[in-house]
Amino acid sequence: MSLDGPRAHLALSPDDIEPWGPGVAKIAGANLWDGVRAPARGRLVLVSAITPTPAGEGKTTTAIGLAQGLARRGHATAVALREPSIAPVLGVKGGGTGAGRAAVHPRARLDLHLTGDLHAVTHAHNTLAALVDDAVHRRRLPLDPARVVWGRVVDVGDRSLRRVITGLGDPGDGPLRETGFTLTAASEVMAILALARDPADLKARLRRMIVGFGRDGAMVTAGDVPGIDAVAALLADALRPNLVRTTEGVAALVHTGPFANVAHGCSSVIGTRFALARADWVVTEAGFAFDLGGEKFLHLKAPAAGVWPDALVIVATVRALAHHGDGDPVRGLANLDAHVAGAHAFGLDPVIALNVFDDDDPVALRAIEDALSDRGLRSARSTAVRDGSAGAEALAQAVEAAARPGTPTPLVPPGTPVDARLRVLAARLYGADGVDFSASAEADLRRLARHGLHTLPVCVAKTPASLSDDPTRPGRPTGHRLTVHGLLPMPGAGHVVARCGPVRLMPGLPAQARASDLGLSDDGTVTGLDG
Repeated sequence: MSLDGPRAHLALSPDDIEPWGPGVAKIAGANLWDGVRAPARGRLVLVSAITPTPAGEGKTTTAIGLAQGLARRGHATAVALREPSIAPVLGVKGGGTGAGRAAVHPRARLDLHLTGDLHAVTHAHNTLAALVDDAVHRRRLPLDPARVVWGRVVDVGDRSLRRVITGLGDPGDGPLRETGFTLTAASEVMAILALARDPADLKARLRRMIVGFGRDGAMVTAGDVPGIDAVAALLADALRPNLVRTTEGVAALVHTGPFANVAHGCSSVIGTRFALARADWVVTEAGFAFDLGGEKFLHLKAPAAGVWPDALVIVATVRALAHHGDGDPVRGLANLDAHVAGAHAFGLDPVIALNVFDDDDPVALRAIEDALSDRGLRSARSTAVRDGSAGAEALAQAVEAAARPGTPTPLVPPGTPVDARLRVLAARLYGADGVDFSASAEADLRRLARHGLHTLPVCVAKTPASLSDDPTRPGRPTGHRLTVHGLLPMPGAGHVVARCGPVRLMPGLPAQARASDLGLSDDGTVTGLDG
């Protein structure tokens, strides 16, 4: 599969890419870092969505289709996407490569291992865990074994690994302690890889990660651990963006894979900045809905990247609107209204993309469009899954008309304490009446203040199925409060993860896992993956 189209869109020479198999390359050479550090010349479009149904509403397909629509209109265009994780491929969501004529290729390779970036993150994270345990064993660190907080990760949903005991066996295999696993997508190493701007920034961020505390309560960071530079070395290739192509040959930079419900949900700063230095338009997505992915893009990724979107697209479907309106899609617009209000709070006027399915009721579609028009909202239908760029051209025109130079307008000013920041997010984006902190979260707040981490930005880990922290409450719920169960500082990534509602950093496999659909044919072809 040729990369000639993507190379042309980004004006890449053969020396700028390193092939990693058919249809896949890494951006290579000094031009990568020159591009990342260069001023942006392109316009940035952020694609988010309303609160989705379990099937998802086509945010990624809309982003891909929009990029193809902009290219159809004569623009040098790129799309910057997250890398699929094996956990949802084997679990409930399936792959993350788009669909139909709005997809990125080669799809099977993207959905499984691509260039091994997620495996590199897994090994880097777990190498640090091994170095920490070895340093404790050899008394090379002033760490209390009972206060080591650096666990381990794996890229498969495995509930049996949430809490484990390590150090069982021979006397020299200790120390015996309780720890646990989270998903690779929730690792601070993954967040750092996504937010770092270059190798120097990567190394500095890795050294700031907290691995534990001494008996005197002093914080011990990864920079104190002998061998920490090996962690950075394991990420050398993973730091460089992956170049693939869309169905119609538009450049796609697919890089890093933090989840949006438990992490910050955005593709890499490096991939986005490199694309902005070389393309007229760059389309990127932040999942799940605007209250999660969109907010995190604007509060976490945008400052790290030094960018702000020139246009915002919010994806909606008849199916999701009906879900939020108890069968009535027009009534379900209340959910969309909440996300639009959130966008306005950031100074952004969104374009509403109606992602159309073949079985949508045309009467319902027309009623939705009329209601959007009555609200003064710009909207356009997209049939990119069926029709490719032709089906997204109207959306591309709407985005062109709506785009204006981005001016950073954070909802919460830098330096706002964690508890105050959460109260603003709860009120302005989730519609909550207030925030309740568990006893454990209150203790976490005191620890954050004690270590000078209480003014870091917040990455909220909560359900994507509701504006609230209760997944059973669709629409635009009222009369609810945000419950914070714990606060996990990630100073390397530059934020604090607030665990809210019934959300886990390590999910289990669902009753009907998609893993049962996968197989290997006798000729060596993977089966059960779309495309």
